[in-house]
Amino acid sequence: MTTETTDPLVRVEAGGRGRDGDFARGPVLLIAAAVAAVLAIASESAGYFFDELYFLVAGRDHLAWGYFDQPPLVPALAGLLDRVAPGSLLVFRLPVTLGAALTVVLAALIARELGGGRGAQVLAAGAVAVSGTVLMSHYLATYTVDPVLWTLLLWLLARWVRTRSDRLLLLAGVVTAVSLQTKFLVPALWAAVAVGVLLCGPREMLRRPALWAGAAVAVVATVPTLLWQAANGWPYAQMGAVVRDEWPGTTGFVLGVVLFAGLVGAPLVLVGLIRVGIALARPPHRHPAAWLAVALVGVCVAFALSGGRSYYTLAILPALVALGAVKLTAWARGRARRTRGTLAALGFTVGAAALLLSVPVLPAAWLAQIPGAPAAAVEAGERVMEPGAMAATAAYQALPDGTRRQTALFAQIYPLAAAVDVLGERAGGPPAYSPHRGYGYFAPPPESQTNALWVGFETVPDTFRRYFADCAPRPVDGLEVWLCTGRTTPWAAMWPSIRSR
Repeated sequence: MTTETTDPLVRVEAGGRGRDGDFARGPVLLIAAAVAAVLAIASESAGYFFDELYFLVAGRDHLAWGYFDQPPLVPALAGLLDRVAPGSLLVFRLPVTLGAALTVVLAALIARELGGGRGAQVLAAGAVAVSGTVLMSHYLATYTVDPVLWTLLLWLLARWVRTRSDRLLLLAGVVTAVSLQTKFLVPALWAAVAVGVLLCGPREMLRRPALWAGAAVAVVATVPTLLWQAANGWPYAQMGAVVRDEWPGTTGFVLGVVLFAGLVGAPLVLVGLIRVGIALARPPHRHPAAWLAVALVGVCVAFALSGGRSYYTLAILPALVALGAVKLTAWARGRARRTRGTLAALGFTVGAAALLLSVPVLPAAWLAQIPGAPAAAVEAGERVMEPGAMAATAAYQALPDGTRRQTALFAQIYPLAAAVDVLGERAGGPPAYSPHRGYGYFAPPPESQTNALWVGFETVPDTFRRYFADCAPRPVDGLEVWLCTGRTTPWAAMWPSIRSR
Protein backbone atom coordinates (compact mmCIF):
# COMPACT_ATOMS: atom_id res chain seq x y z
CA MET A 1 0.00 0.00 0.00
CA THR A 2 1.32 3.48 -0.81
CA THR A 3 0.31 7.06 -0.14
CA GLU A 4 0.95 10.11 -2.30
CA THR A 5 3.25 13.01 -1.43
CA THR A 6 3.06 16.44 -3.05
CA ASP A 7 5.62 15.21 -5.56
CA PRO A 8 3.98 13.34 -8.47
CA LEU A 9 7.18 11.37 -9.11
CA VAL A 10 7.63 10.04 -5.60
CA ARG A 11 5.53 7.42 -3.88
CA VAL A 12 6.30 6.79 -0.24
CA GLU A 13 5.79 3.71 1.86
CA ALA A 14 2.68 3.82 3.98
CA GLY A 15 3.42 5.40 7.33
CA GLY A 16 6.77 6.53 5.99
CA ARG A 17 6.27 10.21 6.67
CA GLY A 18 5.40 12.21 9.67
CA ARG A 19 4.87 9.57 12.35
CA ASP A 20 7.01 9.03 15.40
CA GLY A 21 6.64 5.25 15.35
CA ASP A 22 8.00 4.54 11.88
CA PHE A 23 11.69 5.04 12.61
CA ALA A 24 13.72 1.95 11.65
CA ARG A 25 15.25 1.95 15.12
CA GLY A 26 16.62 -1.57 15.26
CA PRO A 27 18.62 -1.80 12.03
CA VAL A 28 19.74 1.84 12.12
CA LEU A 29 21.04 1.61 15.68
CA LEU A 30 22.74 -1.67 14.81
CA ILE A 31 24.57 0.01 11.93
CA ALA A 32 25.54 2.93 14.18
CA ALA A 33 26.84 0.56 16.86
CA ALA A 34 28.94 -1.29 14.27
CA VAL A 35 30.43 2.03 13.13
CA ALA A 36 31.28 2.98 16.72
CA ALA A 37 32.87 -0.42 17.35
CA VAL A 38 35.03 -0.28 14.21
CA LEU A 39 36.23 3.25 14.94
CA ALA A 40 36.89 2.47 18.60
CA ILE A 41 39.08 -0.48 17.65
CA ALA A 42 40.82 1.57 14.97
CA SER A 43 41.51 4.35 17.48
CA GLU A 44 44.31 2.35 19.06
CA SER A 45 46.49 2.63 15.98
CA ALA A 46 50.11 3.66 15.47
CA GLY A 47 49.77 7.11 16.95
CA TYR A 48 48.51 10.63 16.47
CA PHE A 49 48.03 12.13 13.01
CA PHE A 50 50.11 15.32 12.74
CA ASP A 51 47.01 17.55 12.81
CA GLU A 52 45.95 15.80 16.01
CA LEU A 53 49.34 16.56 17.51
CA TYR A 54 48.89 20.22 16.62
CA PHE A 55 45.38 20.34 18.13
CA LEU A 56 46.67 18.65 21.28
CA VAL A 57 49.53 21.11 21.75
CA ALA A 58 47.31 24.10 20.97
CA GLY A 59 44.70 23.11 23.54
CA ARG A 60 47.09 21.78 26.17
CA ASP A 61 49.81 24.44 26.11
CA HIS A 62 48.35 27.42 24.23
CA LEU A 63 44.63 27.52 25.03
CA ALA A 64 43.09 30.64 23.50
CA TRP A 65 39.84 31.99 22.07
CA GLY A 66 41.16 31.52 18.55
CA TYR A 67 43.98 30.34 16.32
CA PHE A 68 45.46 31.17 12.95
CA ASP A 69 43.53 28.39 11.24
CA GLN A 70 40.46 27.72 13.40
CA PRO A 71 38.23 28.70 16.32
CA PRO A 72 38.94 27.15 19.74
CA LEU A 73 36.66 24.11 20.09
CA VAL A 74 38.78 21.26 18.70
CA PRO A 75 42.05 22.34 20.39
CA ALA A 76 40.21 22.82 23.69
CA LEU A 77 38.62 19.40 23.33
CA ALA A 78 41.95 17.78 22.44
CA GLY A 79 43.71 19.34 25.41
CA LEU A 80 40.92 18.32 27.79
CA LEU A 81 40.84 14.71 26.58
CA ASP A 82 44.60 14.41 26.91
CA ARG A 83 44.38 15.59 30.51
CA VAL A 84 41.55 13.15 31.25
CA ALA A 85 43.46 10.18 29.82
CA PRO A 86 47.03 11.14 28.85
CA GLY A 87 48.24 9.25 25.81
CA SER A 88 44.99 7.30 25.28
CA LEU A 89 44.05 7.42 21.62
CA LEU A 90 40.76 5.69 22.38
CA VAL A 91 39.65 8.52 24.67
CA PHE A 92 41.23 11.19 22.47
CA ARG A 93 39.21 10.07 19.46
CA LEU A 94 36.04 9.14 21.35
CA PRO A 95 34.11 12.34 20.40
CA VAL A 96 34.46 11.68 16.68
CA THR A 97 33.78 7.98 17.14
CA LEU A 98 30.46 8.77 18.83
CA GLY A 99 29.87 11.63 16.39
CA ALA A 100 30.19 9.29 13.40
CA ALA A 101 27.71 6.86 14.95
CA LEU A 102 25.27 9.70 15.62
CA THR A 103 25.69 10.96 12.06
CA VAL A 104 24.58 7.55 10.79
CA VAL A 105 21.43 7.83 12.89
CA LEU A 106 20.79 11.42 11.80
CA ALA A 107 21.07 10.46 8.12
CA ALA A 108 18.28 7.93 8.67
CA LEU A 109 16.22 10.55 10.53
CA ILE A 110 16.63 13.03 7.66
CA ALA A 111 15.45 10.35 5.25
CA ARG A 112 12.42 9.84 7.49
CA GLU A 113 11.64 13.58 7.55
CA LEU A 114 11.84 13.67 3.75
CA GLY A 115 9.22 10.94 3.49
CA GLY A 116 11.38 7.86 3.49
CA GLY A 117 10.14 4.64 5.00
CA ARG A 118 12.19 2.02 6.79
CA GLY A 119 13.96 0.90 3.63
CA ALA A 120 15.10 4.43 2.80
CA GLN A 121 16.26 5.02 6.36
CA VAL A 122 18.32 1.84 6.49
CA LEU A 123 19.76 2.58 3.04
CA ALA A 124 20.79 6.09 4.12
CA ALA A 125 22.34 4.84 7.36
CA GLY A 126 24.22 2.06 5.62
CA ALA A 127 25.51 4.31 2.86
CA VAL A 128 26.88 6.82 5.37
CA ALA A 129 28.43 3.97 7.37
CA VAL A 130 30.60 2.94 4.42
CA SER A 131 31.39 6.47 3.24
CA GLY A 132 34.26 8.87 3.77
CA THR A 133 32.34 10.52 6.60
CA VAL A 134 33.07 7.47 8.75
CA LEU A 135 36.49 6.80 7.25
CA MET A 136 37.79 10.28 8.15
CA SER A 137 36.33 9.99 11.65
CA HIS A 138 39.38 7.94 12.56
CA TYR A 139 40.94 11.30 13.50
CA LEU A 140 39.94 14.09 15.88
CA ALA A 141 39.90 17.15 13.65
CA THR A 142 37.74 20.10 12.64
CA TYR A 143 36.67 18.30 9.49
CA THR A 144 35.46 15.28 11.48
CA VAL A 145 33.55 17.27 14.11
CA ASP A 146 31.61 19.36 11.58
CA PRO A 147 29.73 16.46 9.86
CA VAL A 148 27.70 15.55 12.96
CA LEU A 149 26.95 19.23 13.66
CA TRP A 150 25.87 20.04 10.10
CA THR A 151 23.82 16.85 9.80
CA LEU A 152 22.09 17.64 13.10
CA LEU A 153 21.41 21.17 11.87
CA LEU A 154 19.88 19.94 8.60
CA TRP A 155 17.77 17.38 10.44
CA LEU A 156 16.39 20.14 12.70
CA LEU A 157 15.49 22.23 9.65
CA ALA A 158 13.95 19.28 7.79
CA ARG A 159 11.88 18.43 10.85
CA TRP A 160 10.76 22.04 11.19
CA VAL A 161 9.54 22.01 7.59
CA ARG A 162 7.25 19.13 8.52
CA THR A 163 6.21 20.05 12.07
CA ARG A 164 6.59 23.87 12.19
CA SER A 165 7.82 23.55 15.78
CA ASP A 166 9.80 26.75 16.33
CA ARG A 167 11.93 25.36 19.13
CA LEU A 168 13.72 23.41 16.39
CA LEU A 169 14.85 26.68 14.81
CA LEU A 170 16.17 27.90 18.15
CA LEU A 171 18.05 24.61 18.59
CA ALA A 172 19.44 25.05 15.08
CA GLY A 173 20.91 28.35 16.24
CA VAL A 174 22.57 26.63 19.20
CA VAL A 175 24.07 23.96 16.90
CA THR A 176 25.28 26.73 14.60
CA ALA A 177 26.98 28.41 17.56
CA VAL A 178 28.88 25.21 18.33
CA SER A 179 29.81 24.73 14.68
CA LEU A 180 31.20 28.27 14.58
CA GLN A 181 33.59 27.25 17.34
CA THR A 182 34.91 24.51 15.04
CA LYS A 183 35.30 26.25 11.68
CA PHE A 184 33.86 29.39 10.12
CA LEU A 185 32.23 27.47 7.26
CA VAL A 186 28.66 27.04 8.53
CA PRO A 187 27.54 30.53 7.35
CA ALA A 188 27.97 29.16 3.81
CA LEU A 189 25.43 26.46 4.65
CA TRP A 190 22.96 28.99 6.05
CA ALA A 191 23.36 31.21 2.99
CA ALA A 192 22.61 28.22 0.76
CA VAL A 193 19.60 27.25 2.91
CA ALA A 194 18.27 30.81 2.63
CA VAL A 195 18.57 30.68 -1.16
CA GLY A 196 16.85 27.29 -1.26
CA VAL A 197 13.99 28.47 0.93
CA LEU A 198 13.54 31.70 -1.02
CA LEU A 199 13.46 29.85 -4.34
CA CYS A 200 11.44 26.81 -3.34
CA GLY A 201 9.84 27.51 0.03
CA PRO A 202 8.86 27.35 2.75
CA ARG A 203 9.64 31.08 2.91
CA GLU A 204 7.82 31.22 6.21
CA MET A 205 11.00 29.84 7.82
CA LEU A 206 12.83 33.13 7.30
CA ARG A 207 10.05 35.09 9.04
CA ARG A 208 10.08 33.07 12.25
CA PRO A 209 11.37 34.97 15.34
CA ALA A 210 12.86 31.73 16.67
CA LEU A 211 15.18 31.56 13.65
CA TRP A 212 16.57 35.01 14.37
CA ALA A 213 16.77 34.31 18.09
CA GLY A 214 18.91 31.28 17.24
CA ALA A 215 21.02 33.46 14.94
CA ALA A 216 21.57 35.88 17.82
CA VAL A 217 22.76 33.01 20.03
CA ALA A 218 25.25 32.00 17.35
CA VAL A 219 26.55 35.54 16.91
CA VAL A 220 26.98 36.18 20.63
CA ALA A 221 28.77 32.85 21.13
CA THR A 222 31.20 33.71 18.34
CA VAL A 223 32.18 37.17 19.63
CA PRO A 224 35.20 35.99 21.70
CA THR A 225 36.89 34.18 18.82
CA LEU A 226 36.11 37.08 16.46
CA LEU A 227 37.74 39.46 18.94
CA TRP A 228 40.82 37.20 18.99
CA GLN A 229 40.95 37.25 15.20
CA ALA A 230 40.61 41.03 15.13
CA ALA A 231 43.34 41.48 17.75
CA ASN A 232 45.70 39.31 15.69
CA GLY A 233 45.03 40.87 12.29
CA TRP A 234 42.40 38.36 11.08
CA PRO A 235 44.84 35.52 10.32
CA TYR A 236 42.01 33.12 9.46
CA ALA A 237 41.43 35.20 6.32
CA GLN A 238 44.71 33.78 5.00
CA MET A 239 43.44 30.21 5.13
CA GLY A 240 41.65 30.51 1.80
CA ALA A 241 44.94 31.12 0.02
CA VAL A 242 46.61 28.32 1.99
CA VAL A 243 43.91 25.85 0.95
CA ARG A 244 44.04 26.89 -2.72
CA ASP A 245 47.82 26.52 -2.78
CA GLU A 246 47.74 23.02 -1.31
CA TRP A 247 44.66 21.45 -2.89
CA PRO A 248 43.93 20.41 -6.50
CA GLY A 249 41.52 22.36 -8.69
CA THR A 250 37.89 21.74 -9.54
CA THR A 251 38.51 18.35 -11.16
CA GLY A 252 40.30 17.11 -8.08
CA PHE A 253 37.52 18.52 -5.92
CA VAL A 254 34.80 16.63 -7.82
CA LEU A 255 36.80 13.40 -7.81
CA GLY A 256 37.36 13.75 -4.08
CA VAL A 257 33.63 14.24 -3.45
CA VAL A 258 32.80 11.09 -5.42
CA LEU A 259 35.43 9.06 -3.57
CA PHE A 260 34.26 10.28 -0.18
CA ALA A 261 30.64 9.48 -1.06
CA GLY A 262 31.65 5.89 -1.66
CA LEU A 263 30.38 3.06 -3.81
CA VAL A 264 26.88 3.22 -2.33
CA GLY A 265 26.66 6.90 -1.51
CA ALA A 266 27.77 8.31 -4.88
CA PRO A 267 24.89 6.74 -6.86
CA LEU A 268 22.43 7.83 -4.17
CA VAL A 269 23.61 11.43 -4.37
CA LEU A 270 23.28 11.37 -8.15
CA VAL A 271 19.82 9.77 -8.11
CA GLY A 272 18.51 12.19 -5.49
CA LEU A 273 19.66 15.32 -7.28
CA ILE A 274 18.47 14.14 -10.70
CA ARG A 275 14.97 13.27 -9.51
CA VAL A 276 14.58 16.50 -7.56
CA GLY A 277 15.72 18.37 -10.65
CA ILE A 278 13.12 16.57 -12.78
CA ALA A 279 10.39 17.43 -10.29
CA LEU A 280 11.41 21.08 -10.19
CA ALA A 281 11.23 21.24 -13.98
CA ARG A 282 7.54 20.30 -13.90
CA PRO A 283 5.64 23.18 -12.29
CA PRO A 284 3.26 23.83 -10.65
CA HIS A 285 4.21 20.85 -8.49
CA ARG A 286 6.53 21.86 -5.68
CA HIS A 287 8.98 19.24 -4.50
CA PRO A 288 9.01 18.99 -0.68
CA ALA A 289 12.79 18.51 -0.56
CA ALA A 290 13.63 21.18 -3.13
CA TRP A 291 14.95 23.67 -0.56
CA LEU A 292 17.35 21.06 0.77
CA ALA A 293 18.59 19.99 -2.66
CA VAL A 294 19.24 23.60 -3.67
CA ALA A 295 21.06 24.28 -0.41
CA LEU A 296 23.30 21.22 -0.64
CA VAL A 297 24.20 21.85 -4.28
CA GLY A 298 24.85 25.49 -3.44
CA VAL A 299 27.31 24.56 -0.71
CA CYS A 300 29.15 22.16 -3.04
CA VAL A 301 29.41 24.81 -5.75
CA ALA A 302 30.62 27.41 -3.25
CA PHE A 303 33.34 25.10 -1.95
CA ALA A 304 34.44 24.14 -5.47
CA LEU A 305 34.60 27.71 -6.77
CA SER A 306 36.38 29.03 -3.71
CA GLY A 307 39.11 26.38 -3.94
CA GLY A 308 37.90 24.48 -0.88
CA ARG A 309 39.01 20.98 0.00
CA SER A 310 36.76 18.13 -1.07
CA TYR A 311 36.58 16.77 2.47
CA TYR A 312 34.65 19.90 3.47
CA THR A 313 31.67 18.23 1.79
CA LEU A 314 31.76 15.42 4.37
CA ALA A 315 29.56 17.73 6.43
CA ILE A 316 26.71 17.67 3.87
CA LEU A 317 27.25 14.18 2.50
CA PRO A 318 24.87 12.44 4.97
CA ALA A 319 21.98 14.72 3.99
CA LEU A 320 22.72 14.23 0.29
CA VAL A 321 22.75 10.48 0.78
CA ALA A 322 19.48 10.61 2.73
CA LEU A 323 17.82 12.57 -0.08
CA GLY A 324 18.97 10.02 -2.64
CA ALA A 325 17.89 7.09 -0.50
CA VAL A 326 14.34 8.46 -0.31
CA LYS A 327 14.15 9.03 -4.06
CA LEU A 328 15.64 5.69 -5.02
CA THR A 329 13.51 3.54 -2.72
CA ALA A 330 10.33 5.36 -3.74
CA TRP A 331 11.07 4.98 -7.45
CA ALA A 332 12.22 1.36 -7.17
CA ARG A 333 9.29 -0.06 -5.19
CA GLY A 334 8.06 -3.12 -6.99
CA ARG A 335 10.72 -2.90 -9.70
CA ALA A 336 13.10 -5.84 -10.03
CA ARG A 337 13.20 -6.53 -6.32
CA ARG A 338 15.72 -9.34 -6.57
CA THR A 339 18.05 -7.28 -8.73
CA ARG A 340 17.81 -4.34 -6.32
CA GLY A 341 18.61 -6.60 -3.39
CA THR A 342 21.60 -8.13 -5.13
CA LEU A 343 23.04 -4.76 -6.12
CA ALA A 344 22.51 -3.34 -2.64
CA ALA A 345 24.16 -6.35 -0.99
CA LEU A 346 27.10 -6.13 -3.39
CA GLY A 347 27.53 -2.40 -2.84
CA PHE A 348 27.44 -2.64 0.94
CA THR A 349 29.76 -5.65 1.01
CA VAL A 350 32.37 -3.91 -1.11
CA GLY A 351 31.90 -0.65 0.80
CA ALA A 352 32.30 -2.34 4.18
CA ALA A 353 35.37 -4.22 2.96
CA ALA A 354 36.88 -0.97 1.71
CA LEU A 355 36.23 0.67 5.08
CA LEU A 356 37.85 -2.20 6.98
CA LEU A 357 40.88 -2.01 4.71
CA SER A 358 41.09 1.78 5.04
CA VAL A 359 41.08 2.22 8.82
CA PRO A 360 43.53 0.30 11.01
CA VAL A 361 41.03 -2.13 12.52
CA LEU A 362 42.36 -5.45 11.20
CA PRO A 363 45.45 -7.06 12.76
CA ALA A 364 48.72 -5.80 11.32
CA ALA A 365 49.67 -9.33 10.28
CA TRP A 366 46.55 -9.54 8.12
CA LEU A 367 47.13 -6.15 6.54
CA ALA A 368 50.68 -7.17 5.68
CA GLN A 369 49.23 -9.89 3.46
CA ILE A 370 47.12 -7.38 1.51
CA PRO A 371 49.28 -5.35 -0.89
CA GLY A 372 48.35 -1.68 -1.00
CA ALA A 373 45.91 -1.79 1.92
CA PRO A 374 45.13 1.89 2.73
CA ALA A 375 45.10 1.14 6.47
CA ALA A 376 48.82 0.36 6.32
CA ALA A 377 49.41 3.77 4.76
CA VAL A 378 47.26 5.37 7.47
CA GLU A 379 49.39 3.85 10.20
CA ALA A 380 52.58 4.82 8.37
CA GLY A 381 51.25 8.37 8.10
CA GLU A 382 50.78 8.46 11.86
CA ARG A 383 54.49 7.77 12.27
CA VAL A 384 55.71 10.13 9.56
CA MET A 385 56.85 12.92 11.91
CA GLU A 386 58.27 10.66 14.62
CA PRO A 387 61.80 10.21 13.12
CA GLY A 388 62.17 13.96 12.61
CA ALA A 389 60.95 14.70 16.14
CA MET A 390 63.39 12.21 17.64
CA ALA A 391 66.29 13.50 15.51
CA ALA A 392 65.51 17.11 16.45
CA THR A 393 65.30 16.21 20.15
CA ALA A 394 68.60 14.33 19.98
CA ALA A 395 70.29 17.23 18.18
CA TYR A 396 69.14 19.61 20.89
CA GLN A 397 70.25 17.31 23.70
CA ALA A 398 73.67 16.97 22.04
CA LEU A 399 74.40 20.69 22.53
CA PRO A 400 76.82 21.61 25.34
CA ASP A 401 75.00 22.34 28.58
CA GLY A 402 75.72 26.06 28.57
CA THR A 403 74.67 26.48 24.95
CA ARG A 404 71.56 24.34 25.39
CA ARG A 405 70.21 26.51 28.21
CA GLN A 406 70.40 29.56 25.95
CA THR A 407 68.89 27.86 22.88
CA ALA A 408 65.29 27.56 21.68
CA LEU A 409 64.40 24.70 19.36
CA PHE A 410 62.74 25.98 16.16
CA ALA A 411 60.88 23.71 13.74
CA GLN A 412 60.42 24.72 10.12
CA ILE A 413 56.79 23.51 9.89
CA TYR A 414 54.01 23.10 12.42
CA PRO A 415 53.66 19.27 12.08
CA LEU A 416 57.31 18.84 13.07
CA ALA A 417 56.96 21.34 15.90
CA ALA A 418 53.89 19.54 17.25
CA ALA A 419 55.65 16.17 17.03
CA VAL A 420 58.59 17.58 19.00
CA ASP A 421 56.20 19.04 21.59
CA VAL A 422 54.40 15.73 22.15
CA LEU A 423 56.69 12.88 21.08
CA GLY A 424 59.97 14.65 21.79
CA GLU A 425 58.72 15.74 25.21
CA ARG A 426 58.31 12.09 26.18
CA ALA A 427 62.01 11.63 25.38
CA GLY A 428 62.98 14.55 27.59
CA GLY A 429 63.04 17.12 24.80
CA PRO A 430 62.37 20.87 25.05
CA PRO A 431 59.28 22.77 23.95
CA ALA A 432 59.23 23.58 20.25
CA TYR A 433 58.73 26.94 18.57
CA SER A 434 57.88 27.59 14.95
CA PRO A 435 56.98 30.55 12.75
CA HIS A 436 54.69 28.32 10.68
CA ARG A 437 50.90 28.86 10.63
CA GLY A 438 49.25 28.41 14.00
CA TYR A 439 52.57 28.08 15.82
CA GLY A 440 53.50 31.55 14.61
CA TYR A 441 50.72 32.94 16.80
CA PHE A 442 51.87 31.18 19.96
CA ALA A 443 54.13 33.04 22.38
CA PRO A 444 57.79 33.41 21.30
CA PRO A 445 60.68 31.97 23.35
CA PRO A 446 61.85 33.78 26.50
CA GLU A 447 64.33 36.58 25.89
CA SER A 448 66.94 34.68 27.91
CA GLN A 449 67.30 32.24 24.99
CA THR A 450 69.59 34.09 22.63
CA ASN A 451 70.23 31.14 20.28
CA ALA A 452 68.01 29.02 18.06
CA LEU A 453 68.42 25.45 16.85
CA TRP A 454 66.64 25.42 13.47
CA VAL A 455 65.37 21.98 12.41
CA GLY A 456 63.51 21.19 9.23
CA PHE A 457 63.63 19.72 5.77
CA GLU A 458 65.11 22.79 4.07
CA THR A 459 67.96 25.08 4.97
CA VAL A 460 67.31 27.92 7.41
CA PRO A 461 65.67 30.79 5.46
CA ASP A 462 67.21 34.24 5.16
CA THR A 463 64.13 35.75 6.82
CA PHE A 464 65.21 33.93 9.99
CA ARG A 465 69.00 33.94 9.58
CA ARG A 466 69.23 37.73 9.33
CA TYR A 467 68.34 38.14 13.01
CA PHE A 468 71.43 36.24 14.20
CA ALA A 469 75.14 36.96 14.12
CA ASP A 470 75.92 33.46 12.84
CA CYS A 471 74.13 30.31 11.61
CA ALA A 472 76.13 27.11 11.20
CA PRO A 473 74.92 23.68 10.01
CA ARG A 474 75.14 20.66 12.27
CA PRO A 475 75.38 17.12 10.87
CA VAL A 476 72.11 15.20 11.31
CA ASP A 477 70.99 12.49 8.87
CA GLY A 478 67.67 13.16 7.15
CA LEU A 479 67.15 16.61 8.67
CA GLU A 480 68.45 20.13 8.16
CA VAL A 481 69.79 21.36 11.51
CA TRP A 482 71.36 24.80 11.98
CA LEU A 483 72.55 26.44 15.17
CA CYS A 484 71.97 30.19 15.00
CA THR A 485 73.74 32.21 17.68
CA GLY A 486 73.92 35.83 18.76
CA ARG A 487 70.34 36.99 18.28
CA THR A 488 70.38 40.69 17.37
CA THR A 489 66.67 41.53 17.79
CA PRO A 490 64.21 40.80 20.62
CA TRP A 491 61.95 37.84 19.94
CA ALA A 492 58.83 39.96 20.29
CA ALA A 493 60.08 42.39 17.64
CA MET A 494 61.14 39.78 15.10
CA TRP A 495 58.20 37.42 15.66
CA PRO A 496 55.63 38.97 13.27
CA SER A 497 58.17 39.21 10.43
CA ILE A 498 59.23 35.54 10.53
CA ARG A 499 55.73 34.08 10.44
CA SER A 500 54.96 31.89 7.43
CA ARG A 501 51.93 30.07 6.16
